[in-house]
Amino acid sequence: MSRIKGKATTNQTPSEAVMVGVGVRKTWLDVFLHPMGERVRVGNDATGIGKLLTCCLAHSAGLVVMEATGRYHRAAHTALHEPGISVALVNPYCTRRFADVLGCLAKTDEIDAEVLARFATIMKPAPTEPSSATMARIREIVVARRQVINERFVLENQCAEATSDIVKDLLTERIALCRRHCDLLDAELQAGLKADPQIARRYAILTSIPGIGPTTAATLLAEMKELGSANAGEVAALAGLAPMNRDSGMMRGRKTIRGGRVLARNTLYMASVSAVRWNRDFKAFYERLRRAGKPFKVAITAVMRKLLILANTLLKEGRAWSATPP
Repeated sequence: MSRIKGKATTNQTPSEAVMVGVGVRKTWLDVFLHPMGERVRVGNDATGIGKLLTCCLAHSAGLVVMEATGRYHRAAHTALHEPGISVALVNPYCTRRFADVLGCLAKTDEIDAEVLARFATIMKPAPTEPSSATMARIREIVVARRQVINERFVLENQCAEATSDIVKDLLTERIALCRRHCDLLDAELQAGLKADPQIARRYAILTSIPGIGPTTAATLLAEMKELGSANAGEVAALAGLAPMNRDSGMMRGRKTIRGGRVLARNTLYMASVSAVRWNRDFKAFYERLRRAGKPFKVAITAVMRKLLILANTLLKEGRAWSATPP
């Protein structure tokens, strides 16, 4: 019996593919098979993932949908992908809005799994290939490095305001520890980037662009694996840098950017600030926009979008940046 609106799930027809929704948690996986309405909960470990794989193979699953959860979905994603089962990772925000459309206001792990299965049936999201072990490691280091830097900034602000000598000494020690950790992570990140020839080549292309440094390049590689395989409009939308219309009837609203991958967009902001200083083409582009009366945020966002599209083009063509276009 379905838990959405209290309706029973219809029986499977011979031509209807089985869609599987998997609600991912740290210690377990909630599974819902549509249209049969079967539910099962397995552990998020090797044994439980093996049961999930057996279940999907037994029902000839057409598509498995799960939400991106940082790292808790990775083992199941990889295990299902290896024998050829299509797996799609979706944004939790999208599936929550989809649940609202279904009239499902409640939220439990079991309901989430059913919503994902119904989302797969109606929306048919494209399958997602799992990241390689090297890329997953790079992304984890990038995230850890950013957390250490944020912690250091907080400690430095606290140290500047502290009046007690012992508090200042302790804060100073913690700041020094953060710097050491950052240096260790930088060294580990460089080793990881050099371990895979293909990743090393992509990294070299990105860092050849004036304004994109090692941290920005590593973040783009970790957060936007589509770079080099998507078109300009798609990569801009993925980073949340594509202007979106807000029109209705006779009203024409101001175009704004929204959504996208925040981490990639944040690092592109700092890269763009550097690019308008050291890259003459981007500097001229930025100054032209400012002379046209564009506010700083509008101009710098345009630079961010142009920088990302340039990086995408160079990766697609497999060549480094040069001052003179080929």
